[in-house]
Formats: sequence, structure tokens, C-alpha cells
Amino acid sequence: MYIDIVPNRKSPPAILLRESTRKGKKTIKRTIANLSSLSIAQAESIRRILKGEKLVNPEDYFDILRSPAHGHVDAVLVTIRRLGLDKMIGSRRSKERDLVIAMIASRILCPQSKLALARDWGNTTLGELLGVEEADDEALYAAMDWLYERQDAIEQRLAKRHLQEGGRVLYDLSSSYFEGEKCPLAARGYSRDQKKGKLQVNYGLLTDDQGRPVSISAFSGNTTDPKTLMPQVERLQGAFNLKSVVLVGDRGMISQKQIDELKGQEGVEWITALKTGAIRKLMDAESIQPTLFDERNLFELTHPDFPREKLVACRNPELAHRRKHKREDLLKATSEELEKVQGMLERGYLKDAEKIGVRIGKVINKYKMAKHFKLEIAEQKFSFEVDKEKVSAEAALDGIYVIRTSLKEELSAADAVRHYKALSQVERAFRSIKTMDLEVRPIRHYQEQRVRTHLFLCMLAYYVKWHMMEAWRPLLFADEDQQAKQTRDPVAPAKRSAAAEEKAKSKQLPDGSPAHSFQTLLRNLASIVRSTCRSKDADAGTPTFIIDTQQTPNQKKAFQLLKEIKV
Repeated sequence: MYIDIVPNRKSPPAILLRESTRKGKKTIKRTIANLSSLSIAQAESIRRILKGEKLVNPEDYFDILRSPAHGHVDAVLVTIRRLGLDKMIGSRRSKERDLVIAMIASRILCPQSKLALARDWGNTTLGELLGVEEADDEALYAAMDWLYERQDAIEQRLAKRHLQEGGRVLYDLSSSYFEGEKCPLAARGYSRDQKKGKLQVNYGLLTDDQGRPVSISAFSGNTTDPKTLMPQVERLQGAFNLKSVVLVGDRGMISQKQIDELKGQEGVEWITALKTGAIRKLMDAESIQPTLFDERNLFELTHPDFPREKLVACRNPELAHRRKHKREDLLKATSEELEKVQGMLERGYLKDAEKIGVRIGKVINKYKMAKHFKLEIAEQKFSFEVDKEKVSAEAALDGIYVIRTSLKEELSAADAVRHYKALSQVERAFRSIKTMDLEVRPIRHYQEQRVRTHLFLCMLAYYVKWHMMEAWRPLLFADEDQQAKQTRDPVAPAKRSAAAEEKAKSKQLPDGSPAHSFQTLLRNLASIVRSTCRSKDADAGTPTFIIDTQQTPNQKKAFQLLKEIKV
């Protein structure tokens, strides 16, 4: 008899007790019992008994002194060493370097304050593996100050590895709110976190064309996007020693004023997009006509307002459809709120024109629809109607956008669109850095240099996470067919491959095992613990030994994929 574990694509594997007999040249299998209600561990134990092996209860022979989580820590540290990031931070091992690596790993594993990290050493093997388990929060802050002095050198090494002469560099700006009022960088500005009244810090991220971060810069919270651009150009050509570069930024970043400056910067080309007002002018001049999109979704054009530039007009029908319905919903919601105000006038709750105006202002600002309404306000009187001309004018632009680039001959229209859309990689980085993954916000450091170092630590953590996610694509819900991006229609909405759709639908990998998100895979690896043991009844001076949890096939594959990362 033997135990047969049979994979089942959409269900847990079947565990069968079987026996096999031979009749002539044939082997006949007979199922004696279905043991699928047992766990895999129980089935493996029965399998060993049937093989004649002797089972031993470990507790009868040794004591387990501690069992901290280990697998997820090991995965992150394997990646850091595979990338050579430890040597980038410091060529020689030191206490400060080990603490910096611990803080980077902690951002990926469990973002927390420095005090919380210092108290958390015993719960994982992070402190033990790096030899920093005795470090307190003051030692961590001292390591941050040590790292601050090395940021420029580290970013230069990253740029040398990932940026190339004449290659594309993606740049965008974001912000995070600040707790407190003492930091020189903290100021009131446009809050991307929607935290009204909070001070904030702005930071710009430079990445390569695939979204790998190479540099992060902090700015005062009231610094506008375009003002941060030229310092980045100077950094690329100065500190990073790039004589030629193609800078990709959104239309708010690379405005006309910045383009005029870039034209005087030798070796700098750029890709951006036109703002809505400029697109409307092109349509009014009939340089862009809706009928041109009847048989294609993009075309090149030139215009005297944009000399020596290539313009690529695009129309995405699905985006147009979504914007139309969103506008209709917002107009309806605003109209309903305005009707409620009219009801308040009829019931006598509102009479004064000034108070009526304040009330209406709250309503139309709620849905940002003021430009689409005609309002008449007087004493004890209020009426409104939708401005159909303005609605029609906006609707004419639905789904239309125009890419603008200085690469007039060197770049095809389709590639210009693809390169601009690559900015989504920077947005992906910001989402990861700001949300539950790395939790850059809220920023609680008061010293300017520690705010800058905090942002830099988060960038380095994302650098590690980026490579882990790319390596783990076969185990995650992620699409493995990345080459398709280079050939598919650049204007049409991105679609996942059939294999990725199947993973999303079945929640399983091709071998029937569960598909993971990055976080759930990390938590799965955290189930691998490292137990420190000592022989039973031994005295306190007896040497201990270590036993790691046996890895499952998918856990083994996760580690193997990390060891194959190419830099």
C-alpha cells in the first residue's frame, strides 16, 4: 500500500490510499480509501509509516528555544545581495551598512517607526542575520545620518547601472503629508493625498524606461511641478554624466516654459503631452478633425505653433465612453443638489443672496462642475441650467490626447505614445511607496536631512521590491508576457494576456497552486521559521542548533527565481 497525492487543478489535491498489483506485464492500481480530508502533512506521515520509516516526536529529544519568522526576511536579503545593493551602500561591511540594509528590508516586510523596528528584532530573523539585534532607535537614526552622506554616490552608481547615453528617463513629482510644523521642507501646497490643512513635502522620482528608480529629490511642499524639472536635467548631465538623454514627463511637468529652457540645453530631448487648452485650439483650427479618427486611432501632424516638433493625436473610444458617462453622472448629481437648494428657498430657509451663493458654491465645488452650469442668484431667488455649449465643447475632446516630442524624425508615432505611457511606471512606484507596501507617509521626521534620507530609504526599498516583483511574475497575478507591450496598439486600453486572464479568473497558477499578490507571497514565505533548539535535559551551556521549516515546492521556486535575478 502507498499514499498517492493527485493534483486537482481547481480544488485541493486528492489524497488516496492505494495498492498496486501486477498481472502479467500490467500494473493494476486499486484505491482502498479516499483520505482527502487529511492535511498534506498528515498524508506525508502516513506515507513514511507505510515505507517502514520510524516517526520521531521532536519534543521527546530536544527543546525549541525560539522560532522567529525567517523565510520572508531571507527572500529580501537574498535579493539585496543578488542586486549588489549592500556593496553599493558601502563597499565594506559595517554596523551602519547593516542597519541601513535592515531599514530597507523592514520597509518591504513591515513598514514601521525606528522605535518599533528596534523592538521588533526578536520577532523575525532580520536583526540576527545582520548582527544588529541589539541596536536601538538611536543607532538607527545615526545610520540614517550615515546614509545621508552617501546618497549622491549611491544614486550615481544606480544611474551608471540603469541609465544609458541617449536613453529615456522618466520623471514625475508627488507629495506626502507631514505630521508636525518644524521641518523646513514642510509647507502647504497642492495635496495629492487629499489631506486639507496638512503641511506636505514634495519629492521627484527619476527612473529608467522600465520604472527602476535611480534618484529621488525632496522639495518644499509648495514647489510646483515645473520648477523641479531643470534641477533634474542638471543632475542627469552633471552628476550622472549623461551627454544625451530623452526626458519623459507629463504635461504638467514639461510645460511650454520648460520646453523653451530645454531647447537651449544641448543633448536633451523630451516627450510630453499637450494641455486641454492647446488641444482645443488645434481642433478650432481644424488641424485635428474628429473624422480623421474614423479609420485609425492616431495620426501625426505639425503646426506652426510647435515648430520642429512632432505631434501625435490619439483617440481612445473606451476612454471617451467612460468620460461621457462620468460627466453625465456628475451633472445629474450636481443638478439634484442644486434642486435641494431651490427647495430650501421655497421653504424659506434661505433668503439672503450672499448666503444662497455660499450654499451653491459648496454644491458645485463638491463635484467640480461649476463650469458647466449657468447660475442666477438674487434675493430670495435662484435658478440654474446646464450650459450645453460648454458641455458639447468638452465632449468633443473626450478620449482625445496629443503627444508632443522634440524627436521629430528619430521616433515613430506609435513609439512616441508608448514612451509617454511608460510614465505609468513612475505612478506605480509612487503608489507602492505611498500606500500599504512601503508607507512613506505620514512623514514624522523634523530634521530636513532625515526627511530626505527617509524618502531615499523608501526609494531603495522600492528598488528591491521592483526586482522581486519582476522575478516573481510566474507566481503572482502579474502578466508574464511583457514583450507584447512593444507590439500591441499603443492607444487601445491595455489588455492582459490569455494566461494572465486565466490566473485572475481561476486564482491559480498553471500547476494548480494558488496565485499570489506580492504581499500574500511574502506572508506565505514568513511561515518558514528558523527554530533554535537544544538537546533535551542539556544544561544551559550546551551548544544549540538550528532547524528551518521545510519549504514547499512553491516556496523553493520563489527563492530560485530570486537567485536568477539579472542586474
